[in-house]
Amino acid sequence: MHIKIFFISALSLFSMFAFAQVSDEMTREDYIERYHEWAVMNMKRSGVPASITLAQGILESRNGNSRLAVEAKNHFGIKCHDWTGQKVYHHDDRRNECFRKYNTVYDSFADHARFLTTRSRYASLFDLRITDYKGWARGLKKAGYATDPNYAKRLIDLIEANKLYLFDKEADGAVAWRKSEGGGTSDHYIVDPFVRHEVHFNNGIRYVKIKDGDTFSSISKEFDLRDWELPRYNDLPGGGRATDYNYLYIEPKRKNAHPDHKSHVVKENQSMFEIAQIYGIKLKHLYKLNDMREGEKPRPGERITLR
Repeated sequence: MHIKIFFISALSLFSMFAFAQVSDEMTREDYIERYHEWAVMNMKRSGVPASITLAQGILESRNGNSRLAVEAKNHFGIKCHDWTGQKVYHHDDRRNECFRKYNTVYDSFADHARFLTTRSRYASLFDLRITDYKGWARGLKKAGYATDPNYAKRLIDLIEANKLYLFDKEADGAVAWRKSEGGGTSDHYIVDPFVRHEVHFNNGIRYVKIKDGDTFSSISKEFDLRDWELPRYNDLPGGGRATDYNYLYIEPKRKNAHPDHKSHVVKENQSMFEIAQIYGIKLKHLYKLNDMREGEKPRPGERITLR
């Protein structure tokens, strides 16, 4: 009798322990509730749709419960590549593959945005509307983010089943900024406590408004840029001062304007350089789009092609 009671008690304890272990795992709803604000914040900073970030996180980390997510805080399955930080080894397509290890889950979310915005193979995705989650999902698969042949469909199914597309509307148009008729700029920005300038976005590209006392050197130092990067990113000639400009891009401009802006009507005394800056297009590519020689001036009233 005592043996039987002990056996039943032990079995009950085991069942309770097993249940507790299962209940400790995050559900999909938990994951979305916990991380959607980070996904939205990174969307505003980088232009990567929040729905895509959340769907990838859910899929790659198994709702935050995978070994890689738990032990390495890696929610997006990003491998080492040129990584210089901590590493962890995990079986994936091959045995003992190298994956990035983070100190916090937030670092994983931030690195995911950085990873997509700094790899040329994903550049075309930023030409899509921020609400085009289907285009993003298919583009990620095409660019080789994952080897699963059904990767795009799985992302789309997750987004639609959980209505993650609703989060994308919080930034709809925010990264499609253009200069207003009055010369103002979008009030969309992200405040970084470690920098002096507010970081704004135009065409998915980061830029800063110039303040009194700014120099090319001080801005480069603030954003960890090399001396040649600011002039190249902004199609600037040699010489001049940073305060000669209202704003400067701190990363490369794109080959085309945002899909919302297909053309521009030239104003009096407006240069191709000004137009390129307004829409975040590389000046060289703007000339090519319009079959113009570099240095050629546009005529007032002329319609300039932006895409």
